[in-house]
Amino acid sequence: MMEWMAPLRHLGAKMLGVESPADGEPSMSEIKTIGLDLAKHIFQVHEVDAEGTTVLRKQLRRGQLLVFFSRLPRCVVGLEACATAHYWARELRALGHEVRLMPAQYVKAYVKRNKNDAADAEAICEAVLRPTMRFVLVKTAEQQAALLLHRGRERLVRQRTMMVNALRAHLAEFGVIAPQGLRNVGQLIAMIRDESDARLPDLGRRVLQVLAAQIEAAVAELERQLMAWHKSNPVSQQLATIPGIGPITATAIAATVVDPIAFRSGREFAAWLGLVPRQNSTGGKTRLGGISKRGNQYLRRLLINGASANLLRSKATNTDPWVIGLRRRRPSLVVAVALANKTARIAWAVMRRQEDYRRVAVAA
Repeated sequence: MMEWMAPLRHLGAKMLGVESPADGEPSMSEIKTIGLDLAKHIFQVHEVDAEGTTVLRKQLRRGQLLVFFSRLPRCVVGLEACATAHYWARELRALGHEVRLMPAQYVKAYVKRNKNDAADAEAICEAVLRPTMRFVLVKTAEQQAALLLHRGRERLVRQRTMMVNALRAHLAEFGVIAPQGLRNVGQLIAMIRDESDARLPDLGRRVLQVLAAQIEAAVAELERQLMAWHKSNPVSQQLATIPGIGPITATAIAATVVDPIAFRSGREFAAWLGLVPRQNSTGGKTRLGGISKRGNQYLRRLLINGASANLLRSKATNTDPWVIGLRRRRPSLVVAVALANKTARIAWAVMRRQEDYRRVAVAA
């Protein structure tokens, strides 16, 4: 009786799209594509065969993940591009699998109803097979370390701003003030370290000296490491030859962009950074708004800040007929964003050709 029921149980499981527990693991030849939903401890796996039929749905703990994939033949593994995705992509590639990372917002459209780990893994498995899907290139450990320098610096810059504000507030209680701006904080620090200044009690001076030491050392060490990485990276040095791009922006672009060939043109690279107008077009009518602000917010901010500084200080930029004409028609911030868009396109060309920037002579 049980032998007669086994085929029916197998058929019912196939109709539901899952294997019954009695059938055991699927054969290795059936698995072609896997959607893997990442987490800290519990991972969800969704596997389909060549026809798109679900073969297995399974939860794995962190320690079981690599053991599970080491037993499988080479297959396509889809992942959402998140914080730990690049690490797992490198580990799965080392096992011989083809790993494809996708932006999470592109995968969300394939979640049918309620959101859970099983539905997310199924949506990843569905999205990775789409012919028009755009994938994220896997970063190396060195590139992730360089980006970690930038993230650490950003956090320390925020903390330095907090400590400077606290230092000003504490000194204001004793009637000591200085002009605004980070460059004027040195006057306050010098007064704190001046033992002969009677405006501060000794106890308050010792407390504020600790804050002053943290303000001075907050960012300096990471910036030294960034400069060392910049000098050792040829792509970063080539990017630094572009007006409006310094060592910090150059290292950020070199660490973020794995391969410039992934972008078809400089225009596509600028669009990836969100430096192009947002569209709301329909019925053959083109409606353009402000910049889309999609993509990497950190790179976009660095490029716009660099363009603003370039407009203020660069004589060559301010004599460019394109910049002069744009300034007559548009506000200064719009001009800075337009110049940042142009700088992003130049940066893509420099990375693509692997050569320094060469300024084109402008006719008088």
